[in-house]
Amino acid sequence: MNTKLPLLAFFTFLIFNLFSVNAQSLSAIVIDSVSQQPIPFASVQLKDKWAITNEEGSFNLIFNETVKESDSLIVSSMGYETLTKPISEFTTSKILLVPKAIELREVIVSNKNYTADEIMDFVEDNLNMNYSNDLSKKRLFHRTSNFDRWTKSDFKVKKSSIDVLNQQFIDSIIYTVPKNDSYYSEIVGDLYGNHDEELQKFNLLKASKLYDKNTEFDYEKIEERLNDILIKNVKPGSYFKIKSGLLSFKIDSDEVSSLFEEDVDSTDVAAVNKELEEKKKSKEEQQKNYGNWKRNQLAKIFSGLPTQEDSKLNFINKQRKYNYILQEFTFLGDNPVYVISFKPDGSADFEGTLYFTADDFAIIQVDYSNVKPTSKFSLLGISTNNYLSKGKIIYNKGKDGYYGVRYFESENGMRVGVRRPLKIIEKNKIVKGRNKQNELSGNMDFVIISVEKNEMIVFETENISQATFDSFKENNTISPTYMPKYDPTFWEGYAIMEPNTAIKEFTATSAE
Repeated sequence: MNTKLPLLAFFTFLIFNLFSVNAQSLSAIVIDSVSQQPIPFASVQLKDKWAITNEEGSFNLIFNETVKESDSLIVSSMGYETLTKPISEFTTSKILLVPKAIELREVIVSNKNYTADEIMDFVEDNLNMNYSNDLSKKRLFHRTSNFDRWTKSDFKVKKSSIDVLNQQFIDSIIYTVPKNDSYYSEIVGDLYGNHDEELQKFNLLKASKLYDKNTEFDYEKIEERLNDILIKNVKPGSYFKIKSGLLSFKIDSDEVSSLFEEDVDSTDVAAVNKELEEKKKSKEEQQKNYGNWKRNQLAKIFSGLPTQEDSKLNFINKQRKYNYILQEFTFLGDNPVYVISFKPDGSADFEGTLYFTADDFAIIQVDYSNVKPTSKFSLLGISTNNYLSKGKIIYNKGKDGYYGVRYFESENGMRVGVRRPLKIIEKNKIVKGRNKQNELSGNMDFVIISVEKNEMIVFETENISQATFDSFKENNTISPTYMPKYDPTFWEGYAIMEPNTAIKEFTATSAE
């Protein structure tokens, strides 16, 4: 008697029914059947619910309706055969996609052989027909990942008249500052509006922030140590003259902590107190209006898309600045797609690859990266260099016939350097005969690299009327929940993009 088939059928039935009872999510990894490598940014769809695999090929699909055995899961990616299978047939956590073999007859999509420049002209001519600027409501997930890294942090003491402010002390302060720091924030919400940056409203539903609070405590300890030294060594009525080359300003001795903020003339006590109060209020407002801050971030993303006029990603609207080459045809499912590469023709900033539908010349994917710094500044030993700007944008066609963003990813990096002499001179108007009391002088050489990565996925889009938009009132009083380590249960019931391994394994040095 063959018991294997009934046993397999039983376990399949058991898995499916357990899955149906929960009726909440499906997690898996999408893999190339030949190379066995994960396929990033593959599209996963079940009925009207949609997800996308992350950079490691993983996805988590959330749905609300009861799943039926006959319902099909559709998995597709550029250059692969689309996989369509009833949900009951998925019994493992791995989904294999087969590379699509392209025959010559398949790529003959018209009786004209268009050049790359002709295709780009068609694309630009069809922008208004393919992309709508009508009002809509978008349910989306947005993740921001920030990474800071100090590559150089030196201060060489040349002179110090306060014994404890020596090279050893300065080195201990520098050692305290974390050399590598990371911060993650995630939100789910509804964005109302169109692509105009000034015409957006946001309903924040849930938010989290993941970072190590101990890095904040280190800065407070630095201020405490400096204040303790100054209390013991500085006379009443003293103020400090801060000089760096030709630049200088004053600061009152009992407000030394503001050296880490902005240059304020602290000889005016009222001005200092007002400044501190405003900063405290600003921090409270930022916490209170976290949703407004995130709304502005999202508004910048949508207004900066390459299909928008005056976008910095100008490789569609400023064609004279680029050279285009028709690379190949490929397929997204059964739909033929033109693949065009672009490079700067002169002073443009970007290169990359564009994917267009062959029937209506709509852009459905963009991969871009900068070929040179997008901006640079250097003056008097202070320099900034926006050395990194790259990303990926994926569009899809909605029920209304227009294309809209499904996935957006950008990564931007900046290098900031400070290489200048520094003098901190204590002066006193009360002590007679000797205005200058103490001095610390040396040379500073600091370099920090900051990288910010944005990931946004739009799960649902519905058109709304002007009246609906006008009547919606923002109530963004939700504050993000702090997490010292990633908690997968936090997002149960919400559609998000599956986190990568770095986020999953993140743990603060002293988790609370």
